[in-house]
Amino acid sequence: MSMLTPPGMGGKYRITGDRYPRMRRPRSRRRLVFAALGSVVALGLVGWGTLQLIDVFSGGGGKGSDTVRAARGSADCKREPGKGRDQGAGSSSRTAAKKLPKPSDITVNVYNATKRSGLAKDTAKELEKRGFKIGDVGNAPKAYDQKVKTPGILLGAPASADGTFRVLSTQLTGATTKNDTRRGKDVDLIIGSAFKDLVKAKDADKALTALTKPSPRPSGSPC
Repeated sequence: MSMLTPPGMGGKYRITGDRYPRMRRPRSRRRLVFAALGSVVALGLVGWGTLQLIDVFSGGGGKGSDTVRAARGSADCKREPGKGRDQGAGSSSRTAAKKLPKPSDITVNVYNATKRSGLAKDTAKELEKRGFKIGDVGNAPKAYDQKVKTPGILLGAPASADGTFRVLSTQLTGATTKNDTRRGKDVDLIIGSAFKDLVKAKDADKALTALTKPSPRPSGSPC
C-alpha cells in the first residue's frame, strides 16, 4: 500500500498527482426535512401577513378592519356636535339638537273639509284639552273643501316641519304635511274624509314623550 493511499481505502484507489479526493460526509436527511419545513412555515407567515394588510386597507371583515372601524367610531364620537358625520344626520339628531315646542306653544287652526257638521269644533275642543292653543275654527277653504281624502293635512310655514308638525302629528295618525308662504307660527289642521278620531290621549302622550326624549343608544354603540 502506498503511503499516499488514505487509510480505509483498501488499496483500491491510488493517489496520483498532487490532489487528494474530497471525503464528504453524507448529508443528514433530518436537516433537509427541517430546512424544508422551515421554508414552508416562513412562506405561510409571509402570505398570512400580506392577506391581513390587504384586508385592513380594503375594509374587509377581518379583525384588523374591526379595529380600524372601532377607531373611526371613537374619533367620530369625539367630534363636536354639528360637525363631521353628525352634520346632515337624520331627524332624530336634529330633534336632539333642537328643542321641540310644547303643545302650549302651538296655535292650531282647525278646519273641516268633510260633510260632517261640527267636526272642526269637536276636534278643536279636544286639542285644547290636550294643551294646544286654538285659533280659527270653521269650514275648510274652497281649495280643500271635500278634496282631502286622507285623515287630515297639516298646513304651515316651512319652519313648522322641524318641530310643530312633529308634535301635532302625535295627535292624528295618517295626516300629511304641506307648506305655504305664511310667516306666522300657527298651523292649520284640515280634517279630511278619512278622519275618524284623534289618537287616544294616553297614546298621544306616550308618542309625545318618546318624541321629546329619544331612547338611549344601544349598549353596543361606540358613543
